[in-house]
Amino acid sequence: MDSPEPEPRARNTIIVLLIVATAMFMEQLDGTVLATALPTMAESFHVDALHMNVALTSYLLTLAMFIPASGRIADRFGSRTVFRAAIGLFTTGSILCAQAPTLWALVAARMLQGAGGALMSPVGRLVMLRVVSKSELVRAMAWLMLPATIGPIVGPPLGGFIVTYLSWHWIFYINVPIGIAGMVLVSIFIEQMKEEKPEPFDLRGLILAGTSLASLMFVLEMASRGVGSVLVVALITAIGVAAGVSYARHAKRHPHPMLDFSLLRIPTMRLSLACGTLSRISVGAMPFLMPMMFQLGFGYSAAQSGLITFASSLGSLVVRAAAPGIIRRMGFRQVLVWIGALATLLLALAAAFRPGWPLWGIYALLIAIGFFQSLQFMAYNTIAYADVSREQMSAATSFYTTFQQLALSVGIATSAAALAVSIRLTGHTEPHLFDFSASLLFVSAISMLAPLIATRMDENAGAEMSGHHAPPSLAKAGH
Repeated sequence: MDSPEPEPRARNTIIVLLIVATAMFMEQLDGTVLATALPTMAESFHVDALHMNVALTSYLLTLAMFIPASGRIADRFGSRTVFRAAIGLFTTGSILCAQAPTLWALVAARMLQGAGGALMSPVGRLVMLRVVSKSELVRAMAWLMLPATIGPIVGPPLGGFIVTYLSWHWIFYINVPIGIAGMVLVSIFIEQMKEEKPEPFDLRGLILAGTSLASLMFVLEMASRGVGSVLVVALITAIGVAAGVSYARHAKRHPHPMLDFSLLRIPTMRLSLACGTLSRISVGAMPFLMPMMFQLGFGYSAAQSGLITFASSLGSLVVRAAAPGIIRRMGFRQVLVWIGALATLLLALAAAFRPGWPLWGIYALLIAIGFFQSLQFMAYNTIAYADVSREQMSAATSFYTTFQQLALSVGIATSAAALAVSIRLTGHTEPHLFDFSASLLFVSAISMLAPLIATRMDENAGAEMSGHHAPPSLAKAGH
């Protein structure tokens, strides 16, 4: 008797994961290539290099504004339709970025890219969560993040090469063939998963939450650039706070709010979000500070800078195979406490980078930073869903990813503001190495709060995912 044919979803799981990972590869490649090109693009647009952080924050801010709607849109229109449309929107935005004549035209095109990315990453992750069992989630996350890690490895040297020997416009055109291939593969392999009775779309909640996030991030952006009067800053802040308070009241009354803060009642989600937000501030700062530090502080070309800054992503790649075993041996709590503290201390040590350092020493430290940061965030991104039910996965994915992207945006704005303050206090007319060091130490100090808070996590948290079971005495101490 013939054995039964395996279910299509089970048979195509690896293919689905690779398609989702490739979309993330395109997004990560775009961001890291752009970071390397910022000083050269500043010359092209005739603006201060420090003001180019708006090209990064505008994208991340758009992600944070529209990600809350991603799960609901996928539930209503189907994961295949939305995922394919998201890739198409991101690709179109890339073409417009390449053709942007001014910085503000670039910002507008980056926001269009952000609208695509807001749907692409969370819907892709939602597809993964629906085809993978919880017991296989750690291994699936490692598979998922593999090509997404290659993007940041390839990005800096590729961006440096393009900017030095071609033109910065090509850093966006390289997304076009990847995007077209992605849309074709999604059409073939991704199932049309959607809810038969989708929850009502919370448009009012999206407007209120988006207004609050946009206003508060705009204030941070203005502060980082040192522009805007006190009256304007106070007015925008008041709008952001008022919209946030209005959303909080609205969310209590709405049966299915756009951002479901009731998820914070789940201890693992609450701790992962709090600690992950603090940690991501320093991670968000790195793509902005490091390329500028090597180009403006060391005097390196974009190509030389790119050949150095990719090293942290190389460390991220190395950890993928080892991560499941490390998390199984140590457990989520120990990884978040000890690995998180080590990752932050290593980043603080990077503030000591100087041209006199041997190149192998810079490479070694950046690889170590990438290794331990990646291990830390693989744990954060997995433990967040440890106690989330299947029915809550859509809302949880949108909720978690919103604050994930917001934290990265805050990291860029915070590091730019710290850099500007250091320049002003030291009386420099342009950033010196000391200013980059001060900014790195500042964001590292903020992120060091994360492992301290993580000590409150139970030792056996996420044991079903990690396979780690602490002795009873340790598990009790973790409460």
